[in-house]
Amino acid sequence: MNSSIAIQILPIVEDKNEVIRIVDEVIAYIDGTGVNYQVGAFETTLEGDYDQLMDILKNIPLVGTKAGADSVMTYVKINYQAAGDVLTIAKKTDKYR
Repeated sequence: MNSSIAIQILPIVEDKNEVIRIVDEVIAYIDGTGVNYQVGAFETTLEGDYDQLMDILKNIPLVGTKAGADSVMTYVKINYQAAGDVLTIAKKTDKYR
């Protein structure tokens, strides 16, 4: 596993309840990809192969607009390890659970 990414989306819609619904649809899309992920209060972290994560990332704004957003702001942090593995979500957060 050579990559992890953290994604925060902000669907641009008038109704705040719609924001939650659209974010939920994006999370359902991520869940359907089969990658390991963890949802947080402000962002969702995914881990896996770099190319696979970039394909998922590319689709996230499309999923948000198909779900009803006029536009989607997407904020991303990418960790790529050329050789070896990145630190896992579990390694970084399990001690706080």
